[in-house]
Amino acid sequence: MSARYIHAMVRAMIGTGQALAETGVESAEGALDKSPLYLRIREVLAEAIASGRLPKGALLLEGPVATLFASTRTPVRQAFALLEAAGQIRRFDGRGFLVGQGRGGPKRAVLTAEMLGLDEEAPALRKAPAWEAIYESLEREMVHLSVFGRHRINEVELARARGVGRQVARDALTRLEALGITEKDERMRWTLVPLDEQRMRDLHDIRVALEPLALSQAAPFIPPAERGAMTQRLEEALAVYPDLSVEAMDGLETDLHITCLGYCPNRELLIALRRARFMLNVSKHIIGVSHRMPADEPFIAEHLAVFRALDVDDRARAAETLRHHITVSLPKVIGRVAELRAAHRPDMPAYATPVAR
Repeated sequence: MSARYIHAMVRAMIGTGQALAETGVESAEGALDKSPLYLRIREVLAEAIASGRLPKGALLLEGPVATLFASTRTPVRQAFALLEAAGQIRRFDGRGFLVGQGRGGPKRAVLTAEMLGLDEEAPALRKAPAWEAIYESLEREMVHLSVFGRHRINEVELARARGVGRQVARDALTRLEALGITEKDERMRWTLVPLDEQRMRDLHDIRVALEPLALSQAAPFIPPAERGAMTQRLEEALAVYPDLSVEAMDGLETDLHITCLGYCPNRELLIALRRARFMLNVSKHIIGVSHRMPADEPFIAEHLAVFRALDVDDRARAAETLRHHITVSLPKVIGRVAELRAAHRPDMPAYATPVAR
């Protein structure tokens, strides 16, 4: 088994939120048989480009491509990064990517499954687990609610509220459990873990201790072209901030804290980090959604400093820069959560009941 394949398998195990689910967290045997979704999307797009079904100049946008694959945008974004690094697609002055190289403008044709050859592919490539349809909005609702204390979650009521079967609701709660958002009490009832300041500090301590170590070990295995594409996205984002979507901000966080660290060959280290990455979800669901976008960009320049150190193979400086970035981020997140708690009161969903402590 090649080292590259092993690293891809490890990356499949460490996503946050949707990224965790999209990379195929199934049984151990299933993980060995199935590559991450973003790699399969990359392969399908690359083949469609090579065959000419996707002509030169065709416009590729995350949303339409994600719809065709019945996925969220995260694996599509990762697939685009690999295709761009390989020179198969390119950026231009507009939104999205164009197929091929050159200076021509976009060909705005409607993207179809037939153009990607998906009508000939195994159905499993595009078949998404049923829980994915409710996951993103449920995660956001749960994160917001966790700011206001512990709640008991009724699985049956959740299924009824979301119009899905009980198994679908249970699967979504299980994914949230992997991130430490939900847990089961001593009577095996679902509860929402409260997001208080002490918990944020505890999770932060784990990240400060382990993420720099993971980055040092991952650094030799991060493909230079992929790292360069990440740096370019940061530079472009810094130039237009605050005119950025929540999805774009989340993508930048994913590049460093998920994708880059995912190349770390120490699987146990990555597993230890998984729950601590809940802090990234807190920022994602607060910044620009329930909280205004900060006047000063919150992390882009700090991420760039990490990549600059990686560019010159200074792993010690990269690790220390990452440690500083995580350290200074804690007061920002605590402050945003405190403002949310003071300024908002959540609409209590039918499936949640506050637990008196």
